[in-house]
Amino acid sequence: MTTTTTRPVLSKDGGTDNRPGLLLGVVLAAQFMALLDVFIVNVAAPTIRTELSASGAGLQLVIAGYTIAYAVLLITGARLGDRLGHRRTYLVGLAVFTAASLACGLAAGTGPLIAFRLVQGAGAALMIPQVLSLIQRNFTGEGRVRALGAYSAVLATGAAAGQVVGGILVSADLFGSSWRPVFLVNVPIGLVLLALGARVLPRDALTEPERDRSLDLPGLVLLAVAVSLLTVPLVLGQEQDWPAWAWISLACSAAVFMAFGTYESRLARRGGAPLIAPRVLRIPGIGRAAFQIAVAMAVNAGFLFTITLHLQGGLGHSALRAGLTFAPAAAFFGVVGLTWRRWPARLQRFLIPGGFLLAAIAAATMGGLLRDGDAGGWGLYPALAAMGVGLALAFSPALTGALSRVRPEEAADASGLLATVTQLGQLIGVASFGTLFLARLHTPGAHDSADALWACALALAAASILGASAALAHRAR
Repeated sequence: MTTTTTRPVLSKDGGTDNRPGLLLGVVLAAQFMALLDVFIVNVAAPTIRTELSASGAGLQLVIAGYTIAYAVLLITGARLGDRLGHRRTYLVGLAVFTAASLACGLAAGTGPLIAFRLVQGAGAALMIPQVLSLIQRNFTGEGRVRALGAYSAVLATGAAAGQVVGGILVSADLFGSSWRPVFLVNVPIGLVLLALGARVLPRDALTEPERDRSLDLPGLVLLAVAVSLLTVPLVLGQEQDWPAWAWISLACSAAVFMAFGTYESRLARRGGAPLIAPRVLRIPGIGRAAFQIAVAMAVNAGFLFTITLHLQGGLGHSALRAGLTFAPAAAFFGVVGLTWRRWPARLQRFLIPGGFLLAAIAAATMGGLLRDGDAGGWGLYPALAAMGVGLALAFSPALTGALSRVRPEEAADASGLLATVTQLGQLIGVASFGTLFLARLHTPGAHDSADALWACALALAAASILGASAALAHRAR
């Protein structure tokens, strides 16, 4: 029996480069860097607010501007990669991201920092969809499964690592630069990745159908409006005490999403090239996987956000200590994400529901350990590790299973769809669980914060049980 693990990779001069590991390392390093930037700013936010005299809304836009641009443009970035070439689009996105990171680190005021964060998010949206597409097109068989496992590990460990790295950089105060290294750290890494990427990424060899696919500008506008109407109130609603415009915006987003789906279906029936091809939505298991990924990422982001609020705001921990608290979750997510395929075959079908159930138990345990207003003791760290294991089992097999059925010509559309679902899941997790935490936080102090966290822990457990129930219902059919 012969198993093909990788496709030949074209080198810069058009020859064959047999370094798939280096190719994977380059694209995953960029993926990690972009994800890091979603969370790394959280722990720097108090310092940014003080030094730039930022208002509450301004600080929210510094943090969320990146996420909004990233979420709105992800599917467009995937289509541009399909149309212009994944290598070219990846390198352009990486260059934009790196330059914007430099500009953020040098920004002299809140306004320029918000603007550069939007540009940074746009660069990430060009770059990130190409990662899955390049994996899909350059790896097959067991090699693709391993590559997707590494991708899954990077995807969620980036969130926890962002808290850790942000805490280290802010606490170090390198050369008196305060918060600026959280952005400037991307510059040397980005330059190295640009040099390596230009050398090891395969040259784009687009087929005529790919070159001829239109950008679907009406679909792009409808999707951008729908995602903006959803993400902006989710990000800013809590800060402004959920005004009427936020609820109107959320309601309108549902209507525009429906209009987008109707337009895309009609365009496909006319023989056009919709932004999200209906055939991608018909890939076996991709809808179910999208739901599981959204739930897992919502729980992951909600867990990170609320625990951070409690550790820094309630218990008064430093940015460094709060960041390092998440190390067990990040480490175990990464290890399990890379090794779950080696587990006995009889366990494979139970990994996703089992992972969600373990995450539910871990969330309830963490909430119970912290409920008295203290630091939770050493028992907190096994609970954090269990959360990492549970979320890895819920997320990685779902992503790998869905993408294993995607044909290379569908890679860009499927990548953009799942990347957007991942990002929206994180946004929904931060907004929903963060809102619950802040709504329950009536007065400053460890005990009131612990009570708010306990409510969030129960909600996180309930969301995880929902994910487990959906997975078990599928297995029962």
